Amino acid sequence: MPPSKICVILNEKSGAHADGDQRRARLEQLLEEAGLDAQIHCLTPDLSILDSARKAARDSGCAMLVAAGGDGTIGAVASVCHEVGLPMGVIPQGTFNYFARGLDIPEDMEGAVQVLATGVLRDLPLGEVNGKIFLNNASLGIYPMILRTREGVYQRWGRSRVAAYWSVILALAGYRRPLMMRARIDGQEQLLRTPLAFVANSAYQLDQFNLDGAEEIRKGRFVLLTSKGARRGDLVRAAARLATGTAQRGEDFNIVAAQEIVLETRRRRVLVARDGEKEVMTSPITFRLRDTPLRVAVPAGDTAA
Repeated sequence: MPPSKICVILNEKSGAHADGDQRRARLEQLLEEAGLDAQIHCLTPDLSILDSARKAARDSGCAMLVAAGGDGTIGAVASVCHEVGLPMGVIPQGTFNYFARGLDIPEDMEGAVQVLATGVLRDLPLGEVNGKIFLNNASLGIYPMILRTREGVYQRWGRSRVAAYWSVILALAGYRRPLMMRARIDGQEQLLRTPLAFVANSAYQLDQFNLDGAEEIRKGRFVLLTSKGARRGDLVRAAARLATGTAQRGEDFNIVAAQEIVLETRRRRVLVARDGEKEVMTSPITFRLRDTPLRVAVPAGDTAA
């Protein structure tokens, strides 16, 4: 049963799609053909994604907010949906679309709109890091550096998966030293020396990269991956194995499952990545699950996790 009224937050700069006017016109046509009462709100430079979504939720009287963009856009809209108590729909428009793929939401616009019209609502656990939500993953160390490098690559060559992988190589070439951290994992303390601390909340991503831990996420826990190697060559090998799906537990990464993870770094301020977006946060960096789940429109009969 489709919602009575939906509001679509469209990020026209997501992914490598046709120009914004064509995309918006096509989306309007598909929503109308699906019989959905929808308003489309395009992002503008004067408002952040969060503020745009909040304004749309406040002013439109909609029954559902829909994120049309990449995982960063989807994460911001999800945060607002959680704030105001609205369910969320997804029209994936990004480069990787891990969140949508993990829920069997089609990556093509036509299929995603059909999910809005014919799908069902499903409760999903929401992760947070220092109070900010994340859907797929959050991390410290080399991965935020990769994202920073990727921005420059995208500006020069455009958005694509090839450009994204190339940014990994460039970031690793500039790698200097690992992080030193004091970790509390479900209350148990340990010292970590690693170039990467990656907290996963997506079973789908772990399955895609042939890593253990997906079942722990399905049980409602995070999975913390820390890179074992500290030298540049170790990281290059681990990155190559991740890309080819041949990474092995115990060889490239240590993996532990927990409901709460606290990482205290030597530096007071540290760069943190959340679902492809990055920001500076104050140590300690605390990862926990929110008490209230997020309701998301998924295909009818969906069993993905």
